[in-house]
Amino acid sequence: MKAAPFEYVRARHVDEAVTALAADDGAKVIAGGQSLVPLMAMRLARPTVLVDVNDLGLDSVVVTDGELSVGAGTRHHTLERDAVVARAAPMLADAAALIGYPAIRVRGTIGGSLAHADPVAELPAVLLALGGAVVARGPGGERRIDAADLFTGFLSTALEPDELLVEVRVPAAGPAAGAAFCEWARRSGDFALAGVGVHIERAVDGVCTSARAAACGVGTTPLDCRESVGGALGARDASDALLRDVARWFGDRELHGLLAARALYRAFARGSVDVAA
Repeated sequence: MKAAPFEYVRARHVDEAVTALAADDGAKVIAGGQSLVPLMAMRLARPTVLVDVNDLGLDSVVVTDGELSVGAGTRHHTLERDAVVARAAPMLADAAALIGYPAIRVRGTIGGSLAHADPVAELPAVLLALGGAVVARGPGGERRIDAADLFTGFLSTALEPDELLVEVRVPAAGPAAGAAFCEWARRSGDFALAGVGVHIERAVDGVCTSARAAACGVGTTPLDCRESVGGALGARDASDALLRDVARWFGDRELHGLLAARALYRAFARGSVDVAA
């Protein structure tokens, strides 16, 4: 099949993109197009206007005041390889490397993935696990939307039709942080059937002081499952007993339980500190 007819606007700045979105209820944003274009080809999506945002320069990666700021147009490939992302949000780098195939990661963007809100996608779960937020620009200006409020249902978000997602923000990791994102797919590059991300912070003596987690492939939105790793608080390592408790928290979702236990084990290993210091 071919896409239904549509008009095309290549925006030169953010305000132009917002104006184009506000002018037509059927307008959609396109950046990498890795999710939207296949839906258009099958006529499951029929936008009347495509607003191209590739010229807006929304690809910065900076840490300011303890927060990592990532432009919404930043490609998955950059998230996977950027040194700033690796230090400030290691789970984000870990998850980005699992998205599709290299060709997809070169084109796909963090903003596109979050706005698409696929319940099996990695990045919505990462944003939730890290307690992050997005910044949206609309006719009335900018607003910040926390991850807990962003995802409202299957392929649905709190973004208004005339709003453009321009920035993603997550708390920057501490010096002894450890994180991992683990998933399972039938074949490498396929959509994952289940995934869990875990992020921990550790004190200089090795004690875990914070533990967060979220899962994809659970329902229509990513699941905040920080309770599953609550037993890690105060621990210095991922003991067998702790990992069993993590897995049991998921009940009959055994695959998610195994992935959560594996992610927590890796997070402790990656967040190791010199306890003798």
